[in-house]
Amino acid sequence: MVSQHDSYDTENQMLAGEKMQQMVFGSLITQSIIYVAAKLGIADLLKDGAKSCQELAQSTEADPDSLYRVMRALCSIDIFTEIENRCFQLTPMAEYLRSDVPGSLRAMAIMYGCESWHWQPWGNILYSVKTGKQAFDHVFGMPIFSYLAQQPEAGAIFNACMTSFTSSYINSLISSYDFSSIHTLIDVGGGNGTLIAAILQKYPTVKGVVYEQEQVAEEAKKYLEARELDGHWQVMAGNFFANVPSGGDAYIMKHIIHDWDDESCIKILQNCRNVMPDNGKVLVVENVIGNINEPSPGKFLDLEMLIMTSGGRERTATEFQQLFAAAGLQLTNIIPTGANLSVLECVKG
Repeated sequence: MVSQHDSYDTENQMLAGEKMQQMVFGSLITQSIIYVAAKLGIADLLKDGAKSCQELAQSTEADPDSLYRVMRALCSIDIFTEIENRCFQLTPMAEYLRSDVPGSLRAMAIMYGCESWHWQPWGNILYSVKTGKQAFDHVFGMPIFSYLAQQPEAGAIFNACMTSFTSSYINSLISSYDFSSIHTLIDVGGGNGTLIAAILQKYPTVKGVVYEQEQVAEEAKKYLEARELDGHWQVMAGNFFANVPSGGDAYIMKHIIHDWDDESCIKILQNCRNVMPDNGKVLVVENVIGNINEPSPGKFLDLEMLIMTSGGRERTATEFQQLFAAAGLQLTNIIPTGANLSVLECVKG
């Protein structure tokens, strides 16, 4: 006779098996078909209203039947909706695949989808797990940032993806941290200037400086020039491993520290400490890994760092504290932003 407890355990085990099957089978397929829609620009084609699959196929030079099968699958997970006669229109989720909306995730969907320079290293995750070394270097024979510098198309997708990341949490960040007491804020590795622009728009008394590699600095100039920020900004080019500009009373780094091993991070942090005034601050914007078994997007992003970067990782609060201390800094506050990121505020130790 089967007891109620045994029956309950069997039912739970079956549900666990179904969930595991969905994760094993479904995640890759979902990611891949979202990539197809993003790469082909389907959401941009539908922004003015519904279109037939035939029209979409003609615009994207795709096979109509194959494209329909992809679109049908996407509709089943609320990305697009089929209205009639193989005609499709946008859904709230599909809006984020447009290239011209705030918070667009199109570049992210492309990069994390099936771009060969990204998925090939992930296909070698076992190499990273067994050796502790980055799979990217193993596959391409060079570090990721060297590769991106040599491959303009990949570099453009990467930079657009980073802008998407910033746009997705920027409102939470500038609402959670008070920048009003800062006179000059230097964004070390500030990308195209998205973060500085948002801070200056909310805090017009702050002067912002974007410090980036030369090729990215040019993009930042164009971006900031278009934002009508009344000249309260500057773009400087350089290498943060060599030095960072003086003149700031606060230095901010968003998703920079997680790209590098401890030794490299200490060098970057020391360069900031060496030029900031005694009452200055270093603001590090990163995921802070929580307790064991606690759900956290940072634990997944940490694996991206394992596979793609030269010793990069997401860190716990204790690991950050030790890292800062090694650079002569003292962690004084951790301010959650409500967007899976925190602002770690440091002063001279």
